[in-house]
Formats: sequence, structure tokens, C-alpha cells
Amino acid sequence: MTSTALHDLGVAQLATELRERRVSAVEAAQHFLDRAQAHQNLGAYVAVNPEITLAQARAQDAAIAAGTAGPLAGVPIAHKDIFVTKGFPSTAGSKMLAGYQSPFDATVVTKLADAGAVTLGKLNCDEFAMGSANENSAVAPVGFDAPAPVRNPWATDRIPGGSSGGSAVAVAARLAPAVTGTDTGGSIRQPASFCGITGIKPTYGRASRYGMIAFASSLDQAGPMARSAEDCALLLSAMCGPDPDRDSTSLDVPAENFSAKLNDSIDGLRIGIPAEFFGEGLAPDVRAAVDGALKEYEKLGAKLVPISLPRTQLSIPVYYIIAPAEASSNLSRFDGVKFGHRAKDYTDLVDMYKKTRAEGFGDEVKRRIMIGAYVLSHGYYDAYYLQAQKIRRMIADDFQNAFKECDIIAGPVAPTVAWKLGDHGNDPLADYLADIFTLPGSLAGLPGMSVPAGFGEGGMPVGLQLLGNYFQEARLLNAAHRLQQATDFHLRRPEGF
Repeated sequence: MTSTALHDLGVAQLATELRERRVSAVEAAQHFLDRAQAHQNLGAYVAVNPEITLAQARAQDAAIAAGTAGPLAGVPIAHKDIFVTKGFPSTAGSKMLAGYQSPFDATVVTKLADAGAVTLGKLNCDEFAMGSANENSAVAPVGFDAPAPVRNPWATDRIPGGSSGGSAVAVAARLAPAVTGTDTGGSIRQPASFCGITGIKPTYGRASRYGMIAFASSLDQAGPMARSAEDCALLLSAMCGPDPDRDSTSLDVPAENFSAKLNDSIDGLRIGIPAEFFGEGLAPDVRAAVDGALKEYEKLGAKLVPISLPRTQLSIPVYYIIAPAEASSNLSRFDGVKFGHRAKDYTDLVDMYKKTRAEGFGDEVKRRIMIGAYVLSHGYYDAYYLQAQKIRRMIADDFQNAFKECDIIAGPVAPTVAWKLGDHGNDPLADYLADIFTLPGSLAGLPGMSVPAGFGEGGMPVGLQLLGNYFQEARLLNAAHRLQQATDFHLRRPEGF
């Protein structure tokens, strides 16, 4: 085994190499730190600390030698900059938290460390996870003097998707074997699709939200992103589990071994195909790739079942009422008093609040705070927020009706492939509309994933979205793994990486 081949290995392969001591954790960590430095132009990392990373790696080498190593011992991973971490800045991509150092780790970070993972650094994201393109970050990436958008390694003039764009790029460009991301309305699945990798959002409440800087508390969920379903299963097994003492939204459901049923047959699996996901607005190249993946499932013995999710179109207005409402509440804590940015010149307390928030938040965050404050205000709460919550329940009911006819649901992740940087300019609605296929599952709190399904216009990756019923992550991962055994899209890499 030579270090030059380390970035070609997935999590499962690398874990085996480390466990059998054919490569050391220090070698693996240094190799990926070197790759991150060599490809700084992508803007994926916003913080690295080689001293801490290599110290963690040495500790894992000692654990492997002593026979006390965990399942991910020595595997290098990187975390989206929405998770707080000791030893690395935790900024959520915002000026409001510039330079903030957390005194504790998020539960997800702790659980992965307990399994033996080594932290490579923090990854770029849209400010407070608000965005579909990763063009909203206000933090300078490593090697940059000013904030810069993350670039898709398949075509560096294109967006990687958001808000977990840095996470997706790190995996696609082989700057990390695996990463963490968060999904509020599609922010794991959409960038995974645009960058040609695998990502899964578990059932809401499966992974603890403690230490995850909040955007919309009833929607935010952590999940892993890697090259394959096999790798995601290993990471998800480590990340999930109850955390009731620190996260009131954490479900009292024990962690599972999501790898156990990866190789089960999918003969007879009923795959629901929602008519609403294949109508006007879906680009022909995306449709062709998705149809090709569905044909592969039929060859594997699965059955395609037509279903309907009639309130799909309503998911955009519902989400963009509920999510901003929760954001306006969560972000009210950033007032310049206790932590984070504080304006230098002000006359009184109210003036300090105003100037601090005006300086600290970017345009998209301000936009969502204002929408949220409006729909929660007296006279509008019943008309907007309450109505949105009622329709949210109806959207969840639509899924339950669909699951009476099928085992999982499949369709596109996004209507198009990744667009060019700046294409949506000052039109936030264009970004919002790109979430049409991921929002329904998020509103219902269902598990969902993106699996590489082919390539479209400009040679850009296309993802297949798989959605399951509550706690059916193992079934989704099994279906994804079987597809990946029959295809090689997840193994392809951008040229030069």
C-alpha cells in the first residue's frame, strides 16, 4: 500500500487497511491534509489544524496497536462548519460567528470520534445553512483572503449545491473519504447529486442536533456524505442514537448496524414513482439518467409502481414559511451581547442590536429572518404559519398513503444539473425552486438519500433520490448499495482528482 493510493479508497476499504496496519492513521491523515492544501482553489475547507488532526491520528494508531480500536479507527473525516468542534473555529459560514471557538463538540462529532474517526477540518457551507448553491458563505476558505464560493470539481465554473457544498466537494475531489452534512430542505441530497457522491438524511430525530448550529429546528438533521452507500452505512451507524439529555428532539430509538442488510436481495421491492416528480420543469438530461437507474432496478427484480404525492407543489410555499419562521426565532440569540460579532460604534442597546445584526448577517439570512418575523407577527400567524403547519401534516399524510402501495419512493433529486456560478444572481426564488423534489420528504421528516445515477448536460452528475418511510434507512441503503453493485457512477471521479 502506498500513500498515493489512499484517496482512492472508500471508508470501508480504508478502515480495513488501517485495522490490519498496512497503513497508519498518521499517514492517512497527512495524505488528506496534503490533498486539501493542494486543491485549495475549490474553497472546500474553511479551517484546518494539522497539529490536532495528527494528534488524533497518533491516538488511533495506539488504539489499533492495543486492540481497542473502534470501527472507524483512523479514518479521516471532515465536518460541515455547522457543527461545533473543539480546536477548530465554528462559524456556520457567517461573519456573526467569525473566530468563534466552541468549548465542546457536537454530539455527532463526539460519536464519530468515539468510533475512531480523525477530524481533518471544517468545511464550507452557506451561511447558517441557508442556500442551495453554497454562494452565500461569508467566511474565507483556507488559502483565500476573502469569502469565496465553493467550486464544483466536475466543472469549476459551476456551483456544488448547498448548503453542504463544501462537504460534497471534499468527497468528490477526494479531499476526504467521508464528511458530515446537514439537511434542512435537501442540503445533503442536492449537493450530493450535483457532485456525484452518495449522501443520506436519516429520519428526523435519529441523529442528535446537540451542537449543530440551528437554522430550522423542526427540519434540521445531520447525515453522512461519502462515495458509496456502504460507506454511508458505516458512518450512519456511528452517528445515530438517542441523546435525550441534551436534545429534546432526539428520538429514543437505539442505533442500528445499517451495514447488516446491505447485500439483501431487492427482488420484489416495490419502488413508487410519483407522477409529480416527472412533470414539466424536469430537464430531459436529468430524466434520462433517472430513467436509466430505474431500469437497472427493474433488472434487479424491483417493481416500479405509479404513485401520487398530490401536494408536492405546495412544499415550496410551506417550507419557505415554516423554515424562515423557525430561523427568525433561532437567530434572535445573535444580538452582540453574549457571543459572536458586536458592532463597534453604537449609541444605546437597541442601536447595538440593530447594527450588530445588520453587519453580522448576510443578505439571504436577513431575507429569511424578515420573512419569518412577518409570518409569526400578530395578525399573520393564523393566515400563514398555522396554515403552513396544517398543509405540512397533509404532505406527511400523502407519503403514508403512498407507502401503502410501495416500499420506497424514487425520483430526481433536483430538476437540473448544477448551474453555473452566479447564474441565479439576485433571484433567490430560482434557488428555492431547485428544492422542489427534496422539500416534501424534509417536511414529513422522512429518511432520504441521493445516489449517483449518471451524467447530464456538460458531463455533470445526476443523482437519484430514494425516500423511505420512518426508520427505513437500512432499506434505503440496501437499495442504493444494490444499484451501486450494478453500476459504476459512484466510482467515477472528476478529471484531475
